Amino acid sequence: MQFEGILIGLATFLIIGLFHPIVIKGEYYFTKKIWFLFLVLGILFTAGSLFISNLVVSILMGVTGFTCFWTILELFEQEKRVQKGWFPENPKRKKKVPQPTQSRHIK
Repeated sequence: MQFEGILIGLATFLIIGLFHPIVIKGEYYFTKKIWFLFLVLGILFTAGSLFISNLVVSILMGVTGFTCFWTILELFEQEKRVQKGWFPENPKRKKKVPQPTQSRHIK
């Protein structure tokens, strides 16, 4: 019997499940500005999967890499969910207050 498929399926499920709270906490504490971190991690995991000889480990590194890429999109979507009130906003984060435009008065 071959258990690699079951193992890969279970591990993929766990990897994706792990990234869900990472997106929520990442946006809460660091905003979407951390997208670049996930880009770098995605590239590293994906590139690393090319050099791993163990097929299962290589596949799981590829899955993790592409999950990092997907996380970039989810960070931007999470910001929208917070704006809609579906998730709490970090109260310590400074809100951008629109600056009044200065008009010159002609005398």
